[in-house]
Amino acid sequence: MFELHMEKLTALLQRENLSLGEYTLRCEMEQSGKSRAQVMARMEGMLGVMRQAAAEATERPVHSVSGLTGGDAYRYNMYRQGGKSICGPVMSAAVAMALSGSEMNASMSRIVACPTAGSCGIVPAALLAVAQERHKTQEELLLSLFTAAGIGIVIGSRATVAGAEGGCQAECGAAAAMAAAGVTELLGGSADQAFHAAAMALKNEMGLVCDPVAGLVEIPCIKRNAAGAALAILSADLALAGVQSRIPFGEVVDAMREVGEAMSDSLKETAQGGLAATPTGRRLQQQVTAASQTVSQGPIADMIIEESRSL
Repeated sequence: MFELHMEKLTALLQRENLSLGEYTLRCEMEQSGKSRAQVMARMEGMLGVMRQAAAEATERPVHSVSGLTGGDAYRYNMYRQGGKSICGPVMSAAVAMALSGSEMNASMSRIVACPTAGSCGIVPAALLAVAQERHKTQEELLLSLFTAAGIGIVIGSRATVAGAEGGCQAECGAAAAMAAAGVTELLGGSADQAFHAAAMALKNEMGLVCDPVAGLVEIPCIKRNAAGAALAILSADLALAGVQSRIPFGEVVDAMREVGEAMSDSLKETAQGGLAATPTGRRLQQQVTAASQTVSQGPIADMIIEESRSL
């Protein structure tokens, strides 16, 4: 069984000289009754889906079913490939991939919810971008996904990864923490450094509300995925440099849970507050509602969708 008490888990990893990724992998083997090869193969299958989602919308414009969003992953990727990005190769690649993964989700394409569909772009983007730049092996990348999964287990067990319970801090925040830890161990950092990276990422998303415009996982979710991937890489970089979170990871998770519980229901996936309640947010909701009540191929629906795409 996965140890959720952070002091005990840290001591166990140090005593056994285990990475968090290796420990999570062994826990999965024990719980599932499957061999190491079988568990790794299952993760490899998910990695394949992640790769496709992280790449597809960077290569061609992909639009959401509602027509509210789309094309930004392709637009940004063309910009960065033109040498104009100020973010550098790793960060800009991660941003493009995160946009792509989230746009593929909005277009009802196949993605891996890690930990949720709304935050699906963050973990793959950060890990794939770093692995590509640092020429990491497939096995190293897979183990880093188990590291990310271990952080997700802690957050999901001690708090929540659902926006309806904890706001977007519980979705994009959790994903950023997972990615930060994964990148840290991928680059040779210790489990302790991975926990510091996760803590720094999560506390920098603390209090983030879940306010999807028109109730759809598009605005502002897609761009929050891009920001979450960038935050994850920054947090890992800080941890690898020896920077530590003064508040331990477990306490950050507990604080996130308490903040989520104190948050108004209007700010937890109900589309009743935050950006969803702005004048533009309400107008977009009306457009989506009108479009859903119109014949899908009719001229009015085409007009509404085209106007939405231009916003």
